[in-house]
Amino acid sequence: MNVPSSGAGRYTYVDLHKIPRCFIIFLMNLSELSAATFPRINLTVLQDKSSFCFGIDAVLIADFARVKNGGKVFDLGTGTGIIPLLMAKTSKASHLTALEIQKESAEIASLNVEKNHLEEKISVVHGDIKSVRDLFEPERADVVTSNPPYAKANAVRKNPSEAKNIARHEILCNLEDVVSAASYLLKSNGSFFMIHRPERLSEIFVTFKKYRLEAKTLQLVQPFSDSAPTMVLIEGRKNARAEIKILPTLVIYKAQGEYSESVKRIYEKY
Repeated sequence: MNVPSSGAGRYTYVDLHKIPRCFIIFLMNLSELSAATFPRINLTVLQDKSSFCFGIDAVLIADFARVKNGGKVFDLGTGTGIIPLLMAKTSKASHLTALEIQKESAEIASLNVEKNHLEEKISVVHGDIKSVRDLFEPERADVVTSNPPYAKANAVRKNPSEAKNIARHEILCNLEDVVSAASYLLKSNGSFFMIHRPERLSEIFVTFKKYRLEAKTLQLVQPFSDSAPTMVLIEGRKNARAEIKILPTLVIYKAQGEYSESVKRIYEKY
């Protein structure tokens, strides 16, 4: 994997072959490293339990995103790489680039790529979404995905872990930063797939318009059939005409602790 020069020192490609084995042993011994497995696609994802761990929202956005054969995908705020890892195993994308600002998460994402023998398909980049114009040339992506921080920076932060706060709150980037970066990376008619909170939909629509993205597909997600939606899956397409398709609401649980048939079908793919 190539390592670009950067005088500002704001970003680097994470070179899988230069991560020393002693660092991996250090992680295994001193952090709360655990493994999530997806047996149908032969995928194992390491993550640090003391830091931010992926949830069902990452699985939902990976399933919601569509990429044509040979397409190039960028994932913004990849964490430990869960979205590109799932998509690398289930789509026919030619290459996926995973961007992450938190160094420790980027290093674990690189370990996940190596462990699953996906070095030729996924590149992990340690860098800032707000510096995407310094990192990459414009209009390189057919698809951009993101599971960004949902909460405003001034929302109450209840977790003592700063890594978790960064993943959940708009501390290092906000909605506009993510949408702007996605639009910059996308080719004309390319798609941006994102999961967010329904209460921010009006802001999402306005921000999409500002950066030449037209909302094309929307699906609300709610915990139970009789509860209000808590997430929204949305596709924005660059330079597209105005027309939106509303998919049936996705219900997560049919009973406490038991996934709905729709969610079971998603997980059966993995």
